[in-house]
Order: sequence, then structure tokens, then C-alpha cells
Amino acid sequence: MNNAVRNVEEKGMGMLKEFREFAMKGNVVDLAVAVIIGAAFGAIVTSLVGDIIMPIIGAITGGLDFSNYFTGLSKAVNATNLADAKKQGAVLAWGNFLTLTLNFLIIAFVLFLVVRFMNQFKRKDEAKPAEPPKPSDEVVLLTEIRDLLKKG
Repeated sequence: MNNAVRNVEEKGMGMLKEFREFAMKGNVVDLAVAVIIGAAFGAIVTSLVGDIIMPIIGAITGGLDFSNYFTGLSKAVNATNLADAKKQGAVLAWGNFLTLTLNFLIIAFVLFLVVRFMNQFKRKDEAKPAEPPKPSDEVVLLTEIRDLLKKG
């Protein structure tokens, strides 16, 4: 029994040492920073889509909002809006799925445009290396002499 307790303690200490090494390498800090940045980016993207892009699309489409579209899965559902329909029975809320899919496609397209613009901007900054200068007449003559001497 004493050996079993000792083995458990050794395994626990081994896991603590392994976690300490993991944390000391900075992986935990990097992960925490990535989560925080991801959450902040998510909030920014949600605001961009909900507050800027979707109102513009709504103005173009005449205020069409798909999020309230649904199909009732039982005959008892006769409501005209999604919230009341969910109270009456099972519904297939396909409008919300369509809205989220459109949001994803819009975000993907906007990010594509941003990355494309950044890549074009980066390419302009990267100047092609200058061609080496043409060899002088002396270098050309010496090269010809060398080649003739090699031929024998």
C-alpha cells in the first residue's frame, strides 16, 4: 500500500515538473495572449459585420433579415416570429443559419481583400535586385583567353 501511494506521488510530481517546464518555455503565456487577442478580434469582427456591413447589405436588400425565418416541425407551430414559434414547438431555424453563413462569407471576403491589398503593397516595397553590370572589355578578353587555354 505504501509503494502505491509513493508511485502516485512520484507520478504527480512528474506531471508538475512537466507542467513547470511547459510554462517556463513560455507556452502558457503565448496561449493566453493568443486567446485574448482572438477574443478581441472576434468582438471587432462581430461589430464590423453587425454594425457596419450588415446595415449596408440591409439597405441594399430593402431591410431583408433572414434571422427570423423558420420552418415549423409540428402542426402546432403557427407563430409568425421565431421566438414565439420556439415556444409553440420544434422549429427548424434555418434563417439564423443562413445569416451566420452570410456573415462568414462576408468576413472571409473582406479578409481576402485586406490580405490581397497587403500583399500588393508588400510586393511594391520589394524592389527587384538590380542586374549586375556588364563585364568590361578586359574581363571579356581575359575570359576568352582562359577558355582558349583550357581547350588546349
